Amino acid sequence: MLKRILLLFPVLAALAVPAGAQDREVPYWATLRSSEINMRVGPSADYKIDWVYRRPGLPIKVVRVLEGWRLIEDPDGTRGWVASRLLSPDHGAIVIGSEPAAMREDPDGSSPIKWRLEPGVIGVLGDCGRGWCELRVANRSGYVRQEQLWGAGKP
Repeated sequence: MLKRILLLFPVLAALAVPAGAQDREVPYWATLRSSEINMRVGPSADYKIDWVYRRPGLPIKVVRVLEGWRLIEDPDGTRGWVASRLLSPDHGAIVIGSEPAAMREDPDGSSPIKWRLEPGVIGVLGDCGRGWCELRVANRSGYVRQEQLWGAGKP
């Protein structure tokens, strides 16, 4: 009997790791996983839907964790509750401001401009350093000034 318990212990410990891996210190960045996500006024499917997102990959800030729900803040500052399974740990960013952001070949203001990104463009965020972030939008990638991206830096 003791032998069975000892054999079962590693299996149970392995199953507990994924749940523990989802526990992160708030606030933290995440992205919307699905093409349609309901934001609710409270942490349950019983609460009223306040907003419906239709932008997969949209970066959001998780500001509170409660069981299977996350209180999120979007780039406009709107807050509400979303089921945790609808969020991805992938790191994304959205272009902010009123003018297009230059996507450059290298992380340098004198580097050639590859594309101009309109405010609201969403991309996959790479490494950031010295005020520049690597950003991938569809098949294109380059460097954008960090202050022109929401989702870059500390949440």
